[in-house]
Amino acid sequence: MAWLYLIAAGVFEVAATTVYRYTDGLTRPGPVVLLALSGIASLYFLHRAVAGSIPVGTAYAVWTGVGAAGTALLGVMLYGEPATAARLAFLALLVVAIVGLQLVSHH
Repeated sequence: MAWLYLIAAGVFEVAATTVYRYTDGLTRPGPVVLLALSGIASLYFLHRAVAGSIPVGTAYAVWTGVGAAGTALLGVMLYGEPATAARLAFLALLVVAIVGLQLVSHH
């Protein structure tokens, strides 16, 4: 269950970083509230993952990796950010590293 919490934390991190672009310097109340709620949810699920036996270093690495990879992929899909072969290859390496950390982590 801890790994599901960690993935949820990463998904909420992606939501927070994605909605941030709509806050207009934190001046638009609706997006700011969504940013805050997504950030709080992300930290809550990160806490649950660590409390559920994932080592904090592993949890943090996976959390930031899911956030970075997810945000970068959404940028490519939704906002026309570059999808070069090198960029996609390094994002794939990040995903492989996340899966690898899950495989070698002992609960």
